[in-house]
Amino acid sequence: MICRYFYLILFSFLFITKNPFAQDTGVSYKGRVIQLKEIVVRQGMDVSSFLERLKDDTSFYKSFKYLRTLNFKSINDIRMLDKKGQLIASLNSTTAQSIQAGCRSMQVLEEKTTGDFYDDHKDYNYYTAALYASLFFTKGKVCGETDIVGDAAFNVSHKKGMERHKEQLKMLFFNPGAPIPGIPFMGEKIDLFDPDVTKRYDMFVDYETYQGEPAFLLHILKKEELHYFQKKKVVIDEMKTWFAQSDLAVLGRTYTMTYSTAIYDFDVRMEVQMRRFGNIVIPSLLRYNGNWDVPFKQRERGIFTATLFDFSR
Repeated sequence: MICRYFYLILFSFLFITKNPFAQDTGVSYKGRVIQLKEIVVRQGMDVSSFLERLKDDTSFYKSFKYLRTLNFKSINDIRMLDKKGQLIASLNSTTAQSIQAGCRSMQVLEEKTTGDFYDDHKDYNYYTAALYASLFFTKGKVCGETDIVGDAAFNVSHKKGMERHKEQLKMLFFNPGAPIPGIPFMGEKIDLFDPDVTKRYDMFVDYETYQGEPAFLLHILKKEELHYFQKKKVVIDEMKTWFAQSDLAVLGRTYTMTYSTAIYDFDVRMEVQMRRFGNIVIPSLLRYNGNWDVPFKQRERGIFTATLFDFSR
């Protein structure tokens, strides 16, 4: 998880040499300099407790697991575009998930589609839509789900076709920066925990208010001075993650990823906003803008927005 980076960064607090005339403090980590904003240095936090809490963090993934156990409504806006950016298919709907006797089900309150969003069997014609459905829609009744994370890893080894693509997309979504098996030529280029990968990035830690809550911002940005062949080894262009100061829960995340080979390419931008619900943190807004070309499928240009509200138990 991305918090493993935060663990390494904050561990460096133990070895900071502060320049009193500099606005930022440079911390050396494996030969690289990580910039800590002055306000972060002045927080005076309990570093040991902070590190223990962060190093195995799964709060981002767990926040989506919570959705499987709550009543809520969702406004769903999915748009598929052609190469000129013109609309070719869409879905706009309002759905309501309900939990009864440990089982969840979904009711479609309102729905409007255009173009060939569905096929003749009302299956999705686009894997972007299928991914969205697997995250936010429920068919029939699903029982026995919990918010327990357990092993958060995804497995593509026994999946084929569309199911395999959906699993890979979920891995990009839930674990950006972790290696994704089964995507040829990309190898470990997406693994932000690999020292050979991290040297292509600048890292910053700041302190700011996010959605009205004090938070630490971890900003990872592709180095500007990379030459052409170094850029070809970069998948994640930029990532920002906001961690709540109070409990280090992920409050929000944005990231941009681009990659191209002779047989596939993608350009993905995502934003996830969280909100407090009682003593937990859950997603409230998700925006996705993606351009994908995968083997044996037509190129897809999709935009979707999920707005979640009316949460209850």
